[in-house]
Amino acid sequence: MPVPFEMPDGAPPIIPVVVIDEAEKGPALARALLQGGIQAIEVTLRTPAAAEAIALIAKEVPEICLGAGTVITPDDVQRVRAAGVDFMVSPGCTPRLHHASEASGLPFLAGAVTASEAIAMQELGYSRLKYFPADANGGVAGLKGLGGPLPGLSFCPTGGVGAKNAAEYLAAPNCFAVGGSWVAPADAIRSGDWKRIEKLAREASSLV
Repeated sequence: MPVPFEMPDGAPPIIPVVVIDEAEKGPALARALLQGGIQAIEVTLRTPAAAEAIALIAKEVPEICLGAGTVITPDDVQRVRAAGVDFMVSPGCTPRLHHASEASGLPFLAGAVTASEAIAMQELGYSRLKYFPADANGGVAGLKGLGGPLPGLSFCPTGGVGAKNAAEYLAAPNCFAVGGSWVAPADAIRSGDWKRIEKLAREASSLV
C-alpha cells in the first residue's frame, strides 16, 4: 500500500516549492525556512543541481521535512531516495511510477486534478494527493467540488497558490496543506537573500 504523507507534528500546512540552481545554497535555504517557522520543503527536480542540493540538505539540515518534487520516473524515485528525501511529489502518476514509489517505502504525493484521476488513485490506496495545477483547474471551487463525491481524499493544491489565496485554499475541508513558490522565490534563492525568505516564511506561517 502507498505510504500516506503527513506533515510534521505542529508544522504549519505549507510546503515551499523551490527551484535550486546552485546546490550549495540548499542548506542555507532550508535553515532560513526553519527560522521562519516552516518545517517542510519540496525541492523540484527541474535543475541539474537539484539532486545534489537535496543530498546536502539531508546531510546538513536533517531537522527539515525534505521532499523531492517533479518526480516522474522510476529513475527519479531511486535518485531522490538515495539522496535522503523524506517524501516525494509528482504532478501526476503512471502505473510504473506508482509501483516504483510504493517499492521505495517513501510517502508519495501523486498528482490528480480530475475526478477520474482521483478515483483511480484512491483505488490504488492513496488517501492524500497533490492537486495540480490548482488555479488552472477551478481553484478553490474546483478543489471543493471534489470533496462531495470523494470524501475520503484530501489534497495539497499547488500551481497558482500564493500569499493572497493560500488561506482560502486551507479553509477547504479537503485541503490538508498547500504548496507554492511564493515563500522562497527563485530570485531570492539566486541572490542568497535568506532574510527575505525567512520573513516570507514567517508571514506564511501566520496564515494558519
